[in-house]
Amino acid sequence: MMRDFADMALKLDAHGAEFPNERSDRLPTEFVWRDPSTIPPRPWLYGQHLIRKQISVTVAPGGVGKSSLTICEGLAMASGRDLLGDWTASDLNVWIYNLEDTRDEMNRRIIAAMQHHNVASEEISGRLFVDTGRERELSTAIQTREGVQIVKPEMEALAQEIEAREIDVLIIDPFVSSHQVGENDNGAIDLVAKEWARLADRCNCAIELVHHTRKTNGEEATTESGRGATALLAAARSGRVLNKMTESMKAEAGVKEDPSTYFAVTRDKANLAPTAGRVWRRLASVHLSNGDSVGEVWNWPGTFDGISLADLLAVQKALDGKGLRYSDQAREDWAGLTIAEVLALDACSDRIRIKKMIEAWLKSGALKKVKLLDAKRMERPCLEVGEWANT
Repeated sequence: MMRDFADMALKLDAHGAEFPNERSDRLPTEFVWRDPSTIPPRPWLYGQHLIRKQISVTVAPGGVGKSSLTICEGLAMASGRDLLGDWTASDLNVWIYNLEDTRDEMNRRIIAAMQHHNVASEEISGRLFVDTGRERELSTAIQTREGVQIVKPEMEALAQEIEAREIDVLIIDPFVSSHQVGENDNGAIDLVAKEWARLADRCNCAIELVHHTRKTNGEEATTESGRGATALLAAARSGRVLNKMTESMKAEAGVKEDPSTYFAVTRDKANLAPTAGRVWRRLASVHLSNGDSVGEVWNWPGTFDGISLADLLAVQKALDGKGLRYSDQAREDWAGLTIAEVLALDACSDRIRIKKMIEAWLKSGALKKVKLLDAKRMERPCLEVGEWANT
């Protein structure tokens, strides 16, 4: 897809690329008030994460699903469809430049995502562009004895391709493979990140830089957990982090599959918009001839999802007069076992959810806690019906 510019003469400039910018050379510039209605709204392209003229960063540990996520988002933007629950602008051209995987691997993932989300080829025709570092490496900056130098011909070639194809969103995955400078050098990474920002500004596009986290020793990652220098996140206008579901979260959500197929997307850095809450995604298996996984929307289940007033009434009737125990330590006498049977839940994997139901029903008055004598004449907290459900 890209022009062949491997034969371009390599000219290095220690000061980096300088793109034209409309500004006065005389400072300071006087502020002039203008009617607020004449100020254009911020040009968001995808959710409140990607915006024209800015870079955004997605941070994640290896194997969480960041490439699958960005592929699905690229398809959403190219097709103009809400595939993952995030708003997208229409008529967007998207360029995914994956610097690690082969073209066969990229084709496999993209076609799997299209198949899973029912995206027809004509919906993205002429709008989705894909390249791989296996076929054409990308190096925007190098380290020399004189210091960090931006590879100006490389940046110029990128700008020409973005403008020629009218690219609205460029996704670089991963950021570390797009340069050859010390990733722990804040000054070097700051220079590289700002070069990407200048490219976004010059070409009026949004640029997404996908970045790995450092080792977190089992702790939940934030955008500040990105590997190497912090200058990358500082230069971004939006940052988000991906985290796998933990075993404790699996128990709370009542998930029965491998929790590693679920991951949370948390936007915890937002300079231009309020930070959003955590949203969940799931890696769904797609049966191609080779098999693959693709990201899809998954919502954390609510305590009473699928539970009606009629279900509550059935629970009350099942508990009425039985003197079943409040504590789940009671084993066979625990009221939650009866609730699980009535609601067709699993008393083991749905235990946390059932306990939340009991607490909510106690708070609402649908159930009440009383002390009854057990077989040893000892008082034990038990559950009785409070106010009957009115269906």
